[in-house]
Amino acid sequence: MRVVSLVPSLTEAVAASAPGVLVGATDWCTHPAGLDVVRVGGTKNPGLARVLDLAPDLVVANEEENRAPDLAALRAAGLEVLVTEVRDVPQAFAELDRVVAACGVRRRPRWLDEAEAAWRTLPEPAARRTAVVPIWRRPWMVLGRDTFAGDVLARLGVDHLYAGHAERYPRVPLDELRGAGPDLVVLPDEPYRFTADDGPEAFPGLACALVSGRHLTWYGPSLAEAPRVLGAALAAAHP
Repeated sequence: MRVVSLVPSLTEAVAASAPGVLVGATDWCTHPAGLDVVRVGGTKNPGLARVLDLAPDLVVANEEENRAPDLAALRAAGLEVLVTEVRDVPQAFAELDRVVAACGVRRRPRWLDEAEAAWRTLPEPAARRTAVVPIWRRPWMVLGRDTFAGDVLARLGVDHLYAGHAERYPRVPLDELRGAGPDLVVLPDEPYRFTADDGPEAFPGLACALVSGRHLTWYGPSLAEAPRVLGAALAAAHP
């Protein structure tokens, strides 16, 4: 079995579940550390010729992270392409089951059982807070409707204020974000790398939580520790 992954979280999931089957991954596939496969470019601009040269039995992709024309071109060239759709935590587990099975894994990976258990046994939040969740600046963009990250936060007691927006990742002026009156601002380190010196200064007087983008947006082995890691970061939020 030869697999090319065009999604960082799926790369980590496949590597942990079926060691040796991955032959290609994107430049953004940083986990597991030391992964030794051919790099095929970015998620939005993969080198299609490089993917074809690897002669994979399967390409795994995602409807949000990868462009439909690229996936159509790979299919037209005769490759099997599995495209995931992940909008909430339960759907993530269902899609991960589908991916690992398609990669020839006959027994459900232990990490997947542990990750599902971590979310199934998550206690009800003691209190709920509201938030805005920027994912980019210049221009400012935030989480909107039907996002996996939004569902993750909701399960941890954080309701983001643009969950009902018509767009999934709307552009919102900074003044409007400040004026929305959130309890906190959640600043992940990807896709934009917000840091203590780049992000919180835009929201004076508001509590800011710097969180791991991998734990907030990836669906893979990181899901097992995401409730603990994100919970600690949210609890540490301060103005």
